[in-house]
Amino acid sequence: MAKLRKAVSYRRIERPYTRKSKYRKKNLVRATPQNLIVKYEMGDLKKRFDYRLDINSKEAIQVRHNALEAARKSSNRVLEKKTGKLGFKLKIRVYPHHILRENPVATGAGADRMSTGMKKSFGKPVGLAAQVRQGQTLFEVHVDKNHLVTGKEAAKRITSKMPCKCQVVIEKND
Repeated sequence: MAKLRKAVSYRRIERPYTRKSKYRKKNLVRATPQNLIVKYEMGDLKKRFDYRLDINSKEAIQVRHNALEAARKSSNRVLEKKTGKLGFKLKIRVYPHHILRENPVATGAGADRMSTGMKKSFGKPVGLAAQVRQGQTLFEVHVDKNHLVTGKEAAKRITSKMPCKCQVVIEKND
């Protein structure tokens, strides 16, 4: 497998491409790559918590599935250690539908016989991305009052993993 490109390559929002085909005639459309996000909701899903922290995007951007999974893992680890398995609720609010494609261009010795340039440059699927609008909520963290500092720390971990500037909005649940 090729080396993973930087997120800058896929940041710009383009027309969403989600098409898959199982028919021979249209086999240029391959199956989607595996989604790396394991869980979308963690913690105690039934309990009502005192505070809700929303992590919102400050810009319109595409966020890759591996960035979302990295943010989920790091924040979940902090929350589980400090609040216990059921002392929080963490929810991912975006889903990576958009298929990222890359035209494989060979470089180095013998590359002239392998590459076709831009002829038939549909590209192979290399990953998935969630298309996020400005102000859209990426993650939700629910915690009680005594664990609010831990919730803020988890939100900070999430914002550091995201390829965009994020804003943390704290709301008190009634």
